[in-house]
Amino acid sequence: MSTGRPLQLAVLISGRGSNMAAIARACAAGEIDARVRLVISERAGVAGLDTARALGLETRTIAWSGATERLRFERALERALADARADLIVLAGFMRILSQEFVEARIGRILNIHPSLLPLYRGLHTHRRVLAAGERVHGASVHFVTAELDGGPVILQSRVAVLPDDTEATLSARVQTTEHIIYPRVIGWLADGRLAWRGERPWLDGKPLAVPLVEDFDVSRES
Repeated sequence: MSTGRPLQLAVLISGRGSNMAAIARACAAGEIDARVRLVISERAGVAGLDTARALGLETRTIAWSGATERLRFERALERALADARADLIVLAGFMRILSQEFVEARIGRILNIHPSLLPLYRGLHTHRRVLAAGERVHGASVHFVTAELDGGPVILQSRVAVLPDDTEATLSARVQTTEHIIYPRVIGWLADGRLAWRGERPWLDGKPLAVPLVEDFDVSRES
């Protein structure tokens, strides 16, 4: 996706926007050849919008009025993306499901991060479910978005140990620390042209990415 200029990002959030902030800071520091052109939330007043403004980023709210209004929402979203001249849509805690038509028109140009080791634990409340199942390993996955919920090809995963005394909050915090590392990294690969969508799959460094890359993290519970 290298264009000879910084990769232009539109980041969609629904809450605190911690991944958005990590990506924006990586851009500002020159760690990745990308720029956050616009931060969009479907809800006004969320903390992530305040964070984005504090970082000097343009923000926009496009109200979500329910699944029956998805077409209206997506048309407004399309206009905002066109205005921002966005090359890549980055879902960062965005809690709405985009339509099959919207996603398929942009295959290879939408990324998401999910707090589990996909294909395990798709959907919500992943940390709670991991603890209830007695899993010993947990993590996060950066993947291309397809019409299948949390089902697109995974590019990079972080992996952390589940500690005996973990709570949902401590496990969530530890996984989120790794998210702030791996999400900017994958965006950087796209910006540098190392990662690309070809045909129906991701390619990395000129080869089809048959299985996701995995990085193990030793992240303290105080992180």
